[in-house]
Amino acid sequence: MTTPDPDEPLAEQLLRLTRRVHRIQKRHLQQLALGITPAQSRLLRTLAHYESPPRMADLAERLEVVPRAVTTLVDGLEASGRVRRVPDPSNRRVIRIELTADGREALREVHGARRSAAEEILGPLTDQQRAALGGLLDTLVDGAPDRAC
Repeated sequence: MTTPDPDEPLAEQLLRLTRRVHRIQKRHLQQLALGITPAQSRLLRTLAHYESPPRMADLAERLEVVPRAVTTLVDGLEASGRVRRVPDPSNRRVIRIELTADGREALREVHGARRSAAEEILGPLTDQQRAALGGLLDTLVDGAPDRAC
């Protein structure tokens, strides 16, 4: 007979929450009718954090995906005019990816959809509960502090 895992219900709750968040964000994104997938919106958001256009390899590393996945995402966004490939000024063999004006506008709309999704998800919580959840999530995202002294 195995001993029940006391963390199993909590782990299941976290997985269910993750799926719910993804579903709600996807629905809000689809309501925009931009034709942008959640993965493409993530690439746009990531791209906006760079001061200068990154290489595809930089994007793949930051997104924690294989470079081929970034190529597919960039192809779709480039076809819709939201990003463009530009040569690196110091090395013509290197291609960098930059947001276009249409990409920046799409990104603004994506941010709005994400805010709406967050409001829907967090709606049942009080301000105090939101603050407590934020602290707990910070701990989970950042990991346990190093206790070696």
